[in-house]
Order: sequence, then C-alpha cells, then structure tokens
Amino acid sequence: MDDIRVIEDPAAAVASLDPTRSRLLDLLREPGSASSLASLTDLPRQKVNYHLRALEAVGLVELVEERRRGNMTERVLQASAASFVISPSALASVAPDPRRFTDRFSAFWLLALAARLVEEVGRLITGAATAGKTLPTFAIDGEVTFASAADRAAFAEELGTAVGQLAARYHRPGAGGRRHRVVVALHPTLKDARADRPAPIDTPATSPATGPALEEKQ
Repeated sequence: MDDIRVIEDPAAAVASLDPTRSRLLDLLREPGSASSLASLTDLPRQKVNYHLRALEAVGLVELVEERRRGNMTERVLQASAASFVISPSALASVAPDPRRFTDRFSAFWLLALAARLVEEVGRLITGAATAGKTLPTFAIDGEVTFASAADRAAFAEELGTAVGQLAARYHRPGAGGRRHRVVVALHPTLKDARADRPAPIDTPATSPATGPALEEKQ
C-alpha cells in the first residue's frame, strides 16, 4: 500500500468521489472482505461486492488473498493507498494552466501552480516507483505573521530576490544535470486552521529555504 496515490484516470476519479465507494476506501486501509465491510456499513453484501469490483477495476483496491469458506471463496481486498489525491490531469481539458497567468500575486496563478505540482509530482512518484529509484524532493511548510500589508509586500519582494539569487548561483543549464522546478508560495492561513499548524519559519526548527523544490521531467 502506498502512502499517497495520485489519481490520473478519469474513471478512477469518478469512482473515488462516490460517497459509498469513498467510505469503502477508508475502511480498506486495513484488509477486508465484502462480508466484513457489509457488517460495518449496513449495506447488503451483494451491493458491497458491486462497489468493490468497480474500485478494483480502476486500481483503487487490490486483492490481498483468497480464503476458502465452505463452498465459497472469500476475496480479501485492501486499498492501494492510504490516501488519494485527484490529479488535474483527470480533467485534462479543463485543468488550470499556469501559463495563462502573468501576475505573480494572483491567487489563481498560485492555484494553477499548485495543480501543476500535484500533477507532476504524481507522475514522478509513479515513474520513480516503476524504476525502483528514490525521488529527490524538498519542501518547507511554515507560518509568518505580518504586522501590516506593507511588511507582507516587503517580505515577498525580499523572498523573491533571495530565491532568484540562489537559483542563479546554482543554475548550470549546460552541465548535463537534471532540471528541477522550484515553487515558492505565500498565502493567508485559513481562519479555522487546525491547532497542529506548522511552526513559524523564523524558528530554529526551520532553516531558510526556497521550498518546495521538486524534480521535473525532461
């Protein structure tokens, strides 16, 4: 079982969004059969079997083992990942394109970048797993509280300058190395954010960096 799987197949995305099937995926973080799931969901076993076959057909659940029970064979299944994220590639024709935006202060551009990050990292994870290689990535998640909008603007300007200088220092386009994408984001936190939010970025626990940085296909 993967920790996280990015769903690129539109059919798998549709299956994962069905409330009943989503509930079954949650329960199948631990192996289970149609009978055990029926008792947990108060659904008929036949209906559970129907949903399990649909989930298995798109790769969201996998067969763990088969057990003989009298004249019947009980199939034990498990979700293929503990959590799922739907890639924008599942909606390829309407997926956001960062190239449509030029304003780096636009929330829509930020969202388009985040969508691209999900899509690219999802594909990279799949490729790395197939090749049996480790995917080199890096990210920083922190918070900073600004006293004023002017301070926020100054912070953004200094951060952009620092990242640009750091990138220029290490960028070697003719050296034959692997290209990496660097994305830096700044946005307000949600008012109902959970208490276990990340530490402020100026604490010793978090060193200054550009995060997140991720490997890009060539």
